[in-house]
Amino acid sequence: MKTKVLLVGGRSKAKSLATSLIRKGYRVTVVNDTYEDCLELAEIDGLTVINGDGTKPFVLEDANAGDADIAIALTSKDEDNLVICELCKKRFHVKKTVALVLDPKKTDFFYRMGIDSVVCAITAISGIIEQQAFMDKIATLVPIREGRVSVAEVPISGTAPVVGKKLWEINLPKQVIIGCILRGDTPMVPRGDTRILAGDMLVLISSDKQEMAAIKELTGH
Repeated sequence: MKTKVLLVGGRSKAKSLATSLIRKGYRVTVVNDTYEDCLELAEIDGLTVINGDGTKPFVLEDANAGDADIAIALTSKDEDNLVICELCKKRFHVKKTVALVLDPKKTDFFYRMGIDSVVCAITAISGIIEQQAFMDKIATLVPIREGRVSVAEVPISGTAPVVGKKLWEINLPKQVIIGCILRGDTPMVPRGDTRILAGDMLVLISSDKQEMAAIKELTGH
C-alpha cells in the first residue's frame, strides 16, 4: 500500500515536494488556501488538490487527513504550521507530523508540543555547514580502513525512545560510541550525563557490524 502524504500550504515548496513524492510512488494530497495556486498545483499528474484553509478542521477532513500517514505543514506562518500539525496529530491521528519553522527559536517549543519533525531553513543551512566541517575533520582523525570502522549521522525525532535520556542510560553495543552531538548549529562533545534531545543529530563511531543495532536502539526502527 502506498504511503499517503498530506501537504498543507507552501506554493512553490509544495509543488516541488509533491512532484518528487509522486515520482517516488507516494499518494499526495495538497491543501492550499489560494485558488490560483491550486490551479497551478492541479497541473501535476496524480496530485489531489483541495482549496481551503488548512488550519480549519473541516478543510482537513475534506482532504481525508485521517487517512494520511504523514502530514507536512509548509505555510509561511509558524503559528499556522503548529495548529495544522496539532490538528492532524490529535484530531485526525496522523502518525507523523512535520512542521516548517521560520524562527529557529521556536524549534524546541514545537517538539514539546508533540510535533515529530521540525524543519528550520536557517538552522538547516548552518547545520549543513557545521556538519560537513565536522565530518571532514573526523574523517582525518578516525582510521577507516577495510570497513572496520564506520561513522554515521543519526537524526533523533521527537518520538525516538532515547529522547530525554542521558548517555549512560542508553544501552548501546560495546563497540559503539557517540562521538559528537550536533544540536542546532552547535557541535557538542558529549559526556555520560549529557541528555539526548529531540532534533539532535548524533554522530556514531562504530564497527560496521554494530552500526545497525545502534541505530535501532537510538531511533526505535
